[in-house]
Amino acid sequence: MSAKIKLGITMGCPTGVGPELCLKAFLHDHPEDLELFILGDAKLLENLAKRLGLAPIPEKNIIALSELSAYRAGSPTLETARAMVRYIREGVRLCLSGELHGLVTCPISKAALKMAGEPYPGHTEMLAELTQTKEYAMAFYGERLKIVLVTIHEALRQVPELLSAEKILLATRLAHRFLKEDLNVLQPRLALAALNPHAGEGGLFGDEEEKILTPAIRQAAKEGISISGPYPADSLFHRAVKGEFDLVVSLYHDQGLIPFKLLHFDDGVNLTLGLPIVRTSVDHGTAYDIAGKGLASEKSLLAAIKLAYLMAKNRLKGL
Repeated sequence: MSAKIKLGITMGCPTGVGPELCLKAFLHDHPEDLELFILGDAKLLENLAKRLGLAPIPEKNIIALSELSAYRAGSPTLETARAMVRYIREGVRLCLSGELHGLVTCPISKAALKMAGEPYPGHTEMLAELTQTKEYAMAFYGERLKIVLVTIHEALRQVPELLSAEKILLATRLAHRFLKEDLNVLQPRLALAALNPHAGEGGLFGDEEEKILTPAIRQAAKEGISISGPYPADSLFHRAVKGEFDLVVSLYHDQGLIPFKLLHFDDGVNLTLGLPIVRTSVDHGTAYDIAGKGLASEKSLLAAIKLAYLMAKNRLKGL
C-alpha cells in the first residue's frame, strides 16, 4: 500500500474555469501524505499559468490526456468536449485499478457531454455507469450542513408521485454508510425532511408523511439506522446546523439545496454516494463567462480535495 494518498483531479471542461482552479489548488498547502495529480492538458495549463501569472503545476503531477489544437475560454468545441470525457474515463479507470485513491472532478457542461456523444446528463449518471453502480445518490457536504437528495432534477409537480418508501430508504442507507465509513461518525444521526408544510399537519396539508415517509423511517429503524422525522423543513435545517443531526435526507432538489447553498455557496462539495470509488466535486458549474480571466474561486475545489482526502484515508483504514 502506498504511503501517500493519491487523488486525481479531472480538469473538467477545458474551456471552463476548471484549468484555472487546478492551477490555484496547487498554490495552497496540503497534507504531507497527499499527492495530487491533474488529469488534463499539460500545454493548456502551462499557457494559462503564464497568462494569469500563476505558478505552473509540476510536470510529474500532470497526467496528460490531450493536446488541444485550439482553445478559447468559454467556447467548448467537439475536441474540448471529447477531451473532457477522456479525463473522467481515465480517472475512473485509475481509481478502479487502485492507482489513485480518489477522484475530484472540476465542472463539466451538459451541452459539452451531448456534443461528445455521451448520453449522460451529468457526472453522477456517468460515474455510476462507468463503475457499474446501480444504487447511488447525490449528496452535498459542508462543515455546517450535509444533505442527501431522494429525487434530483425533477419538476416539482412530479416529486410526490416519484417518492416511495424504498427510494427514501436507499438514500438513507447510503447516507448512513457515508457518515459511518467515510467520515468515521460512530453513531450517525439522520433526519428526514417532510414534504408538506408542518409535516402534513395530521393529514390536513397532505398525507405523504403518513403513507410514505413514516413507513420508511420505521423500516430504517429495523435495519439499525437512526433516522427521525419527518420534520417540517422550515425548522429542520436550522436544527441540523445547530448540531442536532449529522445529515438531512431531503426529498427534492431545492428543498435541500436552498439552505445548503445559503450556507455553503463558496465552499460546498458535491459527491456521489454508493460508488466503489471516492468521488467528490466542486459545487458549481463551468462559469464560461469568467473562464480564463483569473476570477474563479478555488474554495469549493479545495473543500472537495479535503473531503476526498478524508474519505480515502478512512476507507484505507477499513481495509
